[in-house]
Amino acid sequence: MSRRRAKTEPGAQCDGHDELDADLAALDAEGLRDVVRTLLPGLDDGSRRRALTEVARRAGRGDAVAGSSEAIAAEVEAFAAEARRAGYAEPVEVDIRLGAATEAFAARDYASAFRIYRALLVPISAADIDLGQDELVDEVLVADVDACARQFVVAMYMTSSAQRRAKAVLAAIREVEGVGLFDAPLEALDRTAVEALPDFDDFVADWRALVEMQVAEVAGRGRGRWEQAWLREAVARVEGPAGLGELARGTRRVEDLRAWCDACEDAADWAATRAAFEEAAALVEHPAHTSAAFLDGAAGAAIRLGADDVDAALERAWRRAPTLGRLRRWLGAVGSRPDLVQRAGVALASLPTAAERQRALLLLLRGEYASVARLVADAAGQGWAEPSHPGPLVFPIFVRLLAPPERSAQYARALGPMGGFDLSMDIETFMASDVHALETPDVDALLARAEVGRPADAEMRAIMLDALRTAAEKRVEGVAAGKRRRHHGQAASLVVVCAAVDDRPDAMAWCRRVEADFGRSYPALKRAFVEAARVAE
Repeated sequence: MSRRRAKTEPGAQCDGHDELDADLAALDAEGLRDVVRTLLPGLDDGSRRRALTEVARRAGRGDAVAGSSEAIAAEVEAFAAEARRAGYAEPVEVDIRLGAATEAFAARDYASAFRIYRALLVPISAADIDLGQDELVDEVLVADVDACARQFVVAMYMTSSAQRRAKAVLAAIREVEGVGLFDAPLEALDRTAVEALPDFDDFVADWRALVEMQVAEVAGRGRGRWEQAWLREAVARVEGPAGLGELARGTRRVEDLRAWCDACEDAADWAATRAAFEEAAALVEHPAHTSAAFLDGAAGAAIRLGADDVDAALERAWRRAPTLGRLRRWLGAVGSRPDLVQRAGVALASLPTAAERQRALLLLLRGEYASVARLVADAAGQGWAEPSHPGPLVFPIFVRLLAPPERSAQYARALGPMGGFDLSMDIETFMASDVHALETPDVDALLARAEVGRPADAEMRAIMLDALRTAAEKRVEGVAAGKRRRHHGQAASLVVVCAAVDDRPDAMAWCRRVEADFGRSYPALKRAFVEAARVAE
């Protein structure tokens, strides 16, 4: 249904408004209050606060801030002083006065806006004035407090002399940092100003020098995260990626190195981007996962360049910090089955001991089902959420290889999230895809390329089924012992699906035994078995 309002002829009255006006005119004061009490609870918090503020303004409570700019600023300063003494102010009263500051700012009356904002925002930021809130300040005020804080800083900029402007802006930020976010002050000034900022280039140079001193000053006190971000922003403005590179080489801070690499990437200078990422990886060898993340970026740049050593770049990243995502990218860079199987063997030879999920994938690609079966059977019943545990990868893949093709989708649903056969997505994989445009092939694609198929004989099938039984029973035991209620469904589904794909005579008896052994002591687990059986039917 269209929500577009029908056009009315010029001079015509809206019948709905006429009826509303007539109905309201017929009510006395108490009747009008009843209407308001009925309607207000149906509004969300923001709409309700805006309505109350507008009602207060129309009722004359806004008259206190009427008059000349000087009179308004003086009234707000007196109001704020009294609120500080009392330690409290009504949010609606604060909103009305912040609205006066916003109007002054829009009219380019920076001196008045500065006085009003300073009188209100500084004590609110310091928690000297309570607004009666248990939540954040911007949740009880209609005004956009962050925008007000930015306007306050711009007003300071516009009313300060060029010689002391940088120090004045820094002082203003410090005064309201409790209510405003200033992670990128230069961008905030640009975005908030209603006219060109005078002498901005000179200000940026002065700001950079001041912030550089601030970074050195606070570093010894174990602080300085914001100051470091401010310095990066200033350097990027003045010197671009080259300046950020010089800064990063000097500090070796991960954030500085990342900003340098990101600036090169934003400029789409892929040769410079690759060089920056590789240098950053060398400068930060530890921790390994940080260095490897930079090597991910170098590999992404190599792909953009169409370089002939992309394989080597992907391998370097994986070897620096082996994850399943990096392994999949390196394996996926080869096109033929023989090359993929050969590369899986190379990776196996240098895989860390703790990387059992990666080991399972490599063995699967090589068709070594018996070794994979031992791996999953020997794994602990707990810790399935750990990236090294082989269970979440092996179990659904074995089920698919053992089940009749027409039942695979049904068993996948019963296994829940594991049924997608690709539980290897992690933060590193998401970041690599989003930030560096690195495509990570899913496990199914690699299995298809390696032509991984159903077991060739009954003996191998029995080995795989026995491994699934062991893994499923250990998982149920681990979940029960650890009182991990939210994993009951997963554990029960492992047992039920394992029995469903097992065509041996004792399969259902085994399933009933496991359910009975643990269901007696854990009623919630018993219910999980019933639900898993229903889904798997």
